[in-house]
Amino acid sequence: MPENTATLDIAGMTCASCVARVEKRLTRLDGVTAEVNLATEKARVSYPDAISADELLAAVASAGYSATLEPDPARAGETRADVPPADGSPGTGLRTRLLVSAILSLPVILLAMVPAWQFDNWQWLSLTLAAPVVVWGGYPFHRSTVVNLRHGTLTMDTLITLGTGAAFLWSLWALFFGTAGMTGMTHEFRLFTPDADATSSIYLEVAAGVTVFLLLGRYIEHRSKRSAGDALRALLELGAKDVTVLRDGSASEVTIPIGDLAVGDLFVVRPGETIATDGVVESGAAAVDLSMLTGESLPVDVAAGDTVTGATIARGGRLRVRATRVGGETRLAQIARLVEGAQLGKGEVQRLADRISAVFVPVVLVLSALVLLAWVLTGNPVASGFTAAVAVLIIACPCALGLATPVALLVGTGRGARSGILITGPEALEQSRDIDTVVLDKTGTLTTGLMTLESVTATDAAALLRAASLEAASEHPLARAIVAGADAGALRPVTDFTADAGLGVTGIVDGVSVVVGRPRYAAEHGCALPADLAAVVTAAEAAGSTAVVVGWDGQVRGVLEVSDRPRPEARAAVARLRAIGLTPVLLTGDNERAARSVAAAVGIDRVIAEVLPEQKAQEIRRLQAAGSRVAMVGDGVNDSVALATADLGIAMGAGSDAAISAADITLVRNDLGGIADAIVLSRRTLGTIRGNLFWAFAYNVAALPLAAFGLLNPMVAGAAMAFSSVFVVLNSLRLRRFRTGS
Repeated sequence: MPENTATLDIAGMTCASCVARVEKRLTRLDGVTAEVNLATEKARVSYPDAISADELLAAVASAGYSATLEPDPARAGETRADVPPADGSPGTGLRTRLLVSAILSLPVILLAMVPAWQFDNWQWLSLTLAAPVVVWGGYPFHRSTVVNLRHGTLTMDTLITLGTGAAFLWSLWALFFGTAGMTGMTHEFRLFTPDADATSSIYLEVAAGVTVFLLLGRYIEHRSKRSAGDALRALLELGAKDVTVLRDGSASEVTIPIGDLAVGDLFVVRPGETIATDGVVESGAAAVDLSMLTGESLPVDVAAGDTVTGATIARGGRLRVRATRVGGETRLAQIARLVEGAQLGKGEVQRLADRISAVFVPVVLVLSALVLLAWVLTGNPVASGFTAAVAVLIIACPCALGLATPVALLVGTGRGARSGILITGPEALEQSRDIDTVVLDKTGTLTTGLMTLESVTATDAAALLRAASLEAASEHPLARAIVAGADAGALRPVTDFTADAGLGVTGIVDGVSVVVGRPRYAAEHGCALPADLAAVVTAAEAAGSTAVVVGWDGQVRGVLEVSDRPRPEARAAVARLRAIGLTPVLLTGDNERAARSVAAAVGIDRVIAEVLPEQKAQEIRRLQAAGSRVAMVGDGVNDSVALATADLGIAMGAGSDAAISAADITLVRNDLGGIADAIVLSRRTLGTIRGNLFWAFAYNVAALPLAAFGLLNPMVAGAAMAFSSVFVVLNSLRLRRFRTGS
């Protein structure tokens, strides 16, 4: 069973066939699973302790590619070594090769296409200009072909080398040993049928033109993929590079690199500075701009005791912050990991495309040979068969298939990250397609989660203090509200504390066994509810509040009324869910009356209340059994099982780590409007992926027969092949225009 994970940066991959070969070599290792992504040029590998990282790198090398082990996931505030510089310098060599090749090829193409411009011995000038284009301009393709052949593999580059090489070598033969080199020779450019005399046919414009078109396609693809990754790149570069820490009992300030900051260090944030890492404010007040992480434009006020997130910016105030998480444990690093993981993933449709691509190149080679043989055996000129065979080699392109999913994922997940929406991968996209029901938790999801103790009705003065003493050990929002409403300095010690999730707590306080929780929970523990306090419970629930009772010695001694108001944006968010065809359902462990009060306030008709945490998943399964495709939205530990059970789990970003880890989508911005945004973005990204795959398949299905029947000049085939990959990339880039609320 795999116990370790690693990300490999892989160099030399050019098409989906390369992806399939790398995956195959990696997964041959015992216990290793791998997903290789063409757009990001990375592999995500899971492997057991018995396998070393060096063995993974060797496996990639055995497939004909080079690989390096990527450093630990993003450390907040540190520049990632694997993030290319923003100036696009890795593509400079490709751009130079393209420009020189284009300049040399233009006269070759024009002379071949316009017979009136063909002077004596023009063909030799064409050879002089075309030779460096084919040899030097096409060197990246030829080098990849040779390297892969050494390892017994065939790739898209093999087809390119064979196609352009065949056209060039044929031309050399015709020029030196045929009639094409004679003075006064003319050549007419034809889209479809070549000259019948093979010895007079040259294809220098094909060899040079195809090389230029492929270089252009690869350059545009390279630039577009960089553009597609801009969102993640910007995310990784958000963090501070240096931090000012307080030393010597806070008497002196010292500036240190962010990598030297440790948990527990006290650091200073001045107005306009980036908060170095996650922490808790010890003193000071400021408005914090969260827009770069959450997409929210309005700053949030923070003061002593509030938590802050690294990479956000303090406005108008000076803060002293105690670091609680650093490096790879920060929220920024976790977000970066989620986004990178999503961009490395594959959906079922892409896996099918990869399986097809794995056998695509050998099939094309066989098809090209059969086309040539068929043309010759049916009495057609050899030149005609050669043209068709070369066109088949060049037109075939699994590149578009390989790019269809990863580039769209790269753009869609990156755009989501900048909008505060973290999509875990293609599985989440595929699940979003058929969702028709959205189940929402109440506390902390539909409501603010800021519970307030509104009133205390008690027959014993010790009721509130004993309840607060017990609840101090609980993390539930109700517990926090009760503790906040009591005198913190007077809390009593507790022994034998027990918590029953969603029901209540018990323990020994002041030497007596105390129970705090729902009325029925108190009854189960032998505490009867007097009639006067029962009336208080009824009135509180009718008003939409939650009634918590506290009792001991067989009697309920008090009723604590706690309320939690709906979020301001809740009603509009629910209306938008309906507008995109989803049915909202409220699912809560709270009492029926309080749940229906909140549901009415936000516009939800269906309510499932008084459900224990372990029963939430059962309710999700019940909805699924009735034919619904369910998305679950929650934020607490008690929602994690339901989130994992749902067809699509959506966690509110301010929620617990358990909820976030169980979800398919996390809303970093703690805004209910993000639910509809997440589903709409997921559906659009999935739609783009499916559109890419359709056109990539359709291109090959339509183009190969045209080439085989001699209906495409190889140069036109090269242009079409290059455009197919560029189209997939440019189509994916449309996702960058996604706007929240759309």
